[in-house]
Amino acid sequence: MDKWAELRTAYQVAKLGTVSAAADVLGFHRATVNRHIDVLEEAIGARIFIRHSRGYTLTEIGEQVLRAAQKTEELINDMAGRVRSGKSELEGEIKITMLAPFSDLIMKPVAEFRRQHPKCRVHIIATEDLARLEYGEAHVALRVGTRPDHPDYVVRTFDRVHFNLYAHESYVQRFGLPENLENMEGHDFVVPPLEGKLLPFIPWVREYVKPEQYSVSSNHMWVNLHAISEGLGMGFLSQYDVAGRDDFHQILPHNESWFLTVWQVTHVDLHRTEKVQALLKSLKAALKARD
Repeated sequence: MDKWAELRTAYQVAKLGTVSAAADVLGFHRATVNRHIDVLEEAIGARIFIRHSRGYTLTEIGEQVLRAAQKTEELINDMAGRVRSGKSELEGEIKITMLAPFSDLIMKPVAEFRRQHPKCRVHIIATEDLARLEYGEAHVALRVGTRPDHPDYVVRTFDRVHFNLYAHESYVQRFGLPENLENMEGHDFVVPPLEGKLLPFIPWVREYVKPEQYSVSSNHMWVNLHAISEGLGMGFLSQYDVAGRDDFHQILPHNESWFLTVWQVTHVDLHRTEKVQALLKSLKAALKARD
């Protein structure tokens, strides 16, 4: 198809949601943006957008068009960046998505990546929402839980995050340590919501902790970490939460089954682009150095 300019325009409208925003990014008049969309829809023979008062929403056909446009833009930008820099320097933005509490896993490799490629901008999207890599919402995703099974994703094991029950020194000074690990009467706990969670220690909490012992509960792991650090109760933390700190007391023996797998996920069409490969190399080197 000879409608690359129109395809690029539609891609910007889909990403930004409005004609005005796309026109600003592309440097076009709004009428030009509308004309490009009309031409593209005529060439395809179907609507790619649903127009409404808040902007433009993709149709099912439009989602397929956006997927093709996103891959094309990423590959062209990757090639153009190498040509402009004489194949010596990478540049542009690379997006990583992950859960905020696991950000410590990537800061050292990101620092190394930036040291080697200072013209690249790293955008870290800290969210529980699953980025749609096929739509360019991220280049690399770190996900926890079950292995992603999308047929177009390249999935590798990135790390294992182990958990245990900890009490902060301030809590221990006030309430002491449990004398019987199978009887937690008289102790307070900071816990996440127990329903709909894949956290491996949830069965233990259900068995040994009564609801009236919950002092604080949050769905955000960092909130729970801060609450535990303030001595509001004992709670489950990962080995990264307590690394280098001597003010936390481990309560239970190590349980080999209390871990979450962190998966490294990329889209097959972008997996081999130079920027993605460079970042993956830094991630791999950091893990190897740590082990």
